[in-house]
Amino acid sequence: MKKHLTAQQSNELLHTLKTRFGQNMSRHKGMEWADVLTRLETAPAKQWSLQEMEATGGEPDVTGYDAEKREYIFCDCSAESPKGRRSFCFDHQALESRKENKPQNSAIQAAEDMGVALLTEAQYRQLQQLGNFDNKTSSWVQTLKEIRQLGGALFCDRRYDTVFLYHNGAESYYAARGFRGLLSV
Repeated sequence: MKKHLTAQQSNELLHTLKTRFGQNMSRHKGMEWADVLTRLETAPAKQWSLQEMEATGGEPDVTGYDAEKREYIFCDCSAESPKGRRSFCFDHQALESRKENKPQNSAIQAAEDMGVALLTEAQYRQLQQLGNFDNKTSSWVQTLKEIRQLGGALFCDRRYDTVFLYHNGAESYYAARGFRGLLSV
């Protein structure tokens, strides 16, 4: 699979990201678009992943900076879990365990295919400090190996102005549950 953008696709993506960056300065206080752009211009594979996030409805935006790694952190900032990534079970093992009514994909596989990671619970809670997300939907989050080995998986949402962490069988899938991606550039 081709994992790079044409010059036109790159320009369109960078324009979209710049516009979103400017419209949501509260998500990245103290950061400058010019610095983010410099980083993005040297990372074509990361641009491809950001385009995948955008194409599936994630509305990626800069939500942090890792000073130690000198990387900008992009996260899906769509109001609800991205539409193009809903109705997925948790992982490949869960997908294979379903004998009928299999979902189209798993969250873990889709994230891997896109070159992004599912958020941890802590990252999900940090995102919620930047706005109100998943008021009608929910998002799978990374799950401890011990929970997954017992057949479970974790997801989060926001209800009653509170962020909740829940559990479900990893093979379950719902039209209102997807996943949010995280990408360091």
